[in-house]
Amino acid sequence: MTPLLALTSGLASGVFLRSLFVFGWEPFAFALLLAALCAAFHFLKPRRASMLGAVFFLCAAAGMSRMALADTPLPKAFAADLRHRVSYEALVTGDPDVRDASERTEIRIEKGAAHTKALLVTRRDTALAKGDRVFVSGTLLAPEAFAGDNGRVFHYDKYLARDGVRFILDYAYARVESRAPWYSLPAALARAKHAFLRGLDAALPEPYASLAGGIVIGGKSGLGPELQGAFTRSGLVQIIVLSGYNVMVVAEWVMAFLGRFSLRRSVRALSGALALVLFVGIAGATATSIRAALMALIALYARATGRTYAASRALLLAVALMLLWNPLFLAFDPGFDLSVAATMGLIWLAPRIEARLAFVTDALWRNAIATTLAAQAAVLPLLLYFTGNLSFVAVPANLIVLPVVPLAMGFSAFAGVAGALLGGFAPLLAAVLGFPAYLLTAFLVLVANGSAALPGAALLIPAFPFWCVLVAYAALAYLASSKRFSTTLQLRFAKKAST
Repeated sequence: MTPLLALTSGLASGVFLRSLFVFGWEPFAFALLLAALCAAFHFLKPRRASMLGAVFFLCAAAGMSRMALADTPLPKAFAADLRHRVSYEALVTGDPDVRDASERTEIRIEKGAAHTKALLVTRRDTALAKGDRVFVSGTLLAPEAFAGDNGRVFHYDKYLARDGVRFILDYAYARVESRAPWYSLPAALARAKHAFLRGLDAALPEPYASLAGGIVIGGKSGLGPELQGAFTRSGLVQIIVLSGYNVMVVAEWVMAFLGRFSLRRSVRALSGALALVLFVGIAGATATSIRAALMALIALYARATGRTYAASRALLLAVALMLLWNPLFLAFDPGFDLSVAATMGLIWLAPRIEARLAFVTDALWRNAIATTLAAQAAVLPLLLYFTGNLSFVAVPANLIVLPVVPLAMGFSAFAGVAGALLGGFAPLLAAVLGFPAYLLTAFLVLVANGSAALPGAALLIPAFPFWCVLVAYAALAYLASSKRFSTTLQLRFAKKAST
């Protein structure tokens, strides 16, 4: 165990413990006591284990404290209005999420000097935009946890609270008082996103335009419940969610383009970082994209300065920074957990799996199979805990679409830009330029629908306790760190090389 691993795991343990249980100062004091005992042992007889133990327990205490600060009661000024019809002046702070029959928008409501965030639920054609000043009225409700059809409890209140949203303004009416000023950067990024999505609508038919938007900037709105279900059942849903792959591809594209102009390495890295930040801002700063952006920024910094980039250290540092910033991500944002788990699998499991695939002679396919198996194995315990969906076709389906996804992302981005520029006066040309994206997205839909329709493609696992997830990850961690396993892999590699 390294000091950074002890720091991050201790912080995460403290945050997770305080997320599950509400307690006083006693566990915090106990963690500090254990940290002091480990430090005393290290002072009397210096050993690495005692030093790491001190770091772990000290950071666990810090994690408990940080989560206690984040877990606040509902603001009193607004709690008095619960279950009443109310009216507020508000600022639109989020991009509207358009559903089949409604529109959900994050707003900041104001009452005198007090303000907080709420989720505004209105009819579908409200036409709000980020940065608008609005007058809203509706029934103020407090979000609550609920049990889904599969028996799993979803902590919807905490899920919204991770973005600062504490209330729901339901059955609401909204009237725009003033539009966002031209100099508002968040509003400009939101306008750029919607211009791109309108460009995709001009270049591609549905549901391929929505799928292209999901591949490039994430999101599942517009796909419809049947197609969303097919992507979930086939284990391909991750390709329509903004991930670290999308984020790093954008930075690499910008740096490759600038590499043609003989610019200094530091200038290319800085340009890639700026493009990355803008892309995350346009697509929506979710926990998953921020984690990926932090890792990519660390990689770009290492590249600019000529330093060694260690993906494992970058992941641990990114997780620690994000938990300090918002500890609610850990226990109440499934997307963040699945993203971290998948990245851990790619870093620690993929090399070991690839070593066992020495019989696959083609290096590209060997790497593709290893990364797919590693990512699927790493997210499986959490995925079963959150959804219960056990897909038996996920690995072959992902292997089939893996070579297509980068092409689909690139041609979809081109189609969106072409549609935005030409859709107004040359729609036929926009459709022609978007045809490659149409073919690629149609192929993805074909694979998703075909694999999901196979008999026994997926199985719904009943709800189970979280300790089963911990046991599964303990087994994976043992497998990834086992010296005996690593030695076996080295011997197999040596034997393969000699023959």
